[in-house]
Amino acid sequence: MEEEANKKVNGNKRNLHLLILNTIFLAIGACGGPMVMRLYFIHGGKRVWLSSWLQTGGWPVNLIPLVITYIHRRHREGSSAAKLVFMGGPMFMAATFIGVVCGFCNYLYGYGVAHLPLSTFTLIAASHLTFTAFFAFVLVKQKFSPYSINAVVMLTTGAGVLALHTSSDRPKGESSKEYYLGFFLALAWAVVGGVVFPFLELSYKKARQAVTYTLVLEVQLVSCFFATIVCTIGMVINHDFKAITREARNFGLGETTYYVVLVASGIVWQICTLGVIGVTFSGSSLLSAMMLAILLPVTEILAVILYKEKFTAEKGVSLALSLWGFVSYFYGELKHNKEKREALSPKSEMPLPISVTAP
Repeated sequence: MEEEANKKVNGNKRNLHLLILNTIFLAIGACGGPMVMRLYFIHGGKRVWLSSWLQTGGWPVNLIPLVITYIHRRHREGSSAAKLVFMGGPMFMAATFIGVVCGFCNYLYGYGVAHLPLSTFTLIAASHLTFTAFFAFVLVKQKFSPYSINAVVMLTTGAGVLALHTSSDRPKGESSKEYYLGFFLALAWAVVGGVVFPFLELSYKKARQAVTYTLVLEVQLVSCFFATIVCTIGMVINHDFKAITREARNFGLGETTYYVVLVASGIVWQICTLGVIGVTFSGSSLLSAMMLAILLPVTEILAVILYKEKFTAEKGVSLALSLWGFVSYFYGELKHNKEKREALSPKSEMPLPISVTAP
């Protein structure tokens, strides 16, 4: 009995460490990804499918941690006993479906960033949290407390306030057709993206195998691979490969910097995807959406510092509301975990939603 309790405590600690690590990954990627993408469009980039491809084109990066975990298993279990691949058929099909959907989501996101003011796009992106919360309730029966409901309202309102400082919304030189299409495609991204996180969490729960962090990495590898295939097909149809050399020569920061921006974008977006999938695994799909929501005003602040954008009063209010919502969510989680811990055992460690099996 005592040995079982110790295993549970160690599992919870390991899960907490994974949650913290993936939260860091998510923060780096969620802030860095839009900033690099914005840099591409600001200085002359025009290829939406290319920017979409970069969101998942760095999928080979996942081979690094997978190789490391495999070497660790070989050392611990022996070369004959160590499994090379953990993913079964049902999870492979789920990862493939998620990848195809994410491929189209990448395009919706890229088109919105390319043709909408950042403040307007951020307002639409804020609705992603609401859609995620709805689908999390429908698909995985996500339970809501007054604190999490308050967090959803505050984070959505906080990000939405960012749009209030725009007096002339449509950028100069932007046609009405491109502007309104960008608006509706960005809204479509928020809706479809709101389904992806809960569906991923549901796939973990329905998997007929132990859900380990190695399995999570394999899911990311497969989903990003198929998302990249979708975007590659889009690039071929749109003749983006032929245009890269010409666009590089005309890039505002120089040809070399152009390629550096593309490579950096691929790496940063892959870090973001790793963080999102990891946080969904170690926490919940709603927590992933919460993290992405609070990072929206942080991205605005980075834009003010790096791109010399104005920091308006609306941005200050947005940041305050978002921080309020973030603190509210985690206070509610801590309170819930404390009550659950006291009900089970006064000496037990804080439980987390999904237990972790050693990779």
